[in-house]
Amino acid sequence: MSTNAMERLSPWLFTLGMFLIWEIICRAFKVDPFILPAPSQIFVAMATYWWPLAKNSFVTLWTTLAGFALAVVFGIVLGIVVGWSRAIYRGLYPVMIGFNSVPKVAVVPILVIWFGIGEIPAILTAFLISFFPIVVNVATGLSTIEPELEDVLRALGAKKLDIMLKIGIPRTQPYLFGSLKVAITLAFVGTVVSETIAANAGLGFLMVQAGSNFQMPLVFAGLLLLAAEGIVMYAIFAYIETYFVGWAFRSSMSAGG
Repeated sequence: MSTNAMERLSPWLFTLGMFLIWEIICRAFKVDPFILPAPSQIFVAMATYWWPLAKNSFVTLWTTLAGFALAVVFGIVLGIVVGWSRAIYRGLYPVMIGFNSVPKVAVVPILVIWFGIGEIPAILTAFLISFFPIVVNVATGLSTIEPELEDVLRALGAKKLDIMLKIGIPRTQPYLFGSLKVAITLAFVGTVVSETIAANAGLGFLMVQAGSNFQMPLVFAGLLLLAAEGIVMYAIFAYIETYFVGWAFRSSMSAGG
């Protein structure tokens, strides 16, 4: 088998191996399903409760994507504002760090008071937890333009807007797409945190209900579906990153060679 084939199959082989070891341990040590259900029991729960899982998975997915879309728009705009000037960068950066340091689980009750129980708090929580990496990476990409390059471009008659459009934004793309892969996984975390506290639908809500009824295989089925959604979305943005900024990877690989 070729090296490329092994690289493509390795994620599937490692995943299957992990499930196999998990199954063997549960069977060999007769682990109580309430403590840790075996993969076979989890898959049975998936087949049994496929409709509630599918319905709530869709709710979690669309609320996550809605919050993530807001984070992308807001993060890019604020990142450009912050990266536009080093003075703005130094002034707003401590504020953003302080805001990001607040646990989002503490913000959910406030969102519930403002907007009620439902999908809006989940969307806003996904937004709040995922926009920070986008802002930081966009601002970092813009603020790291070499001062010498800016001086040369200004001497040639370029304005600040020209420098940002022709130099800053293109060189920021690798930073942006790298942050999107991180942000989409964080968005799922924010959505589920809100769903477990104040929601009437979604995988977080379903897992809380299943846990209160001692249906641990169903709880783990929800966790596996969350992991699957996160992996799929991460892979999508990794593909988009390769498509749009593949030049960055090729140039770094050629420089390393």
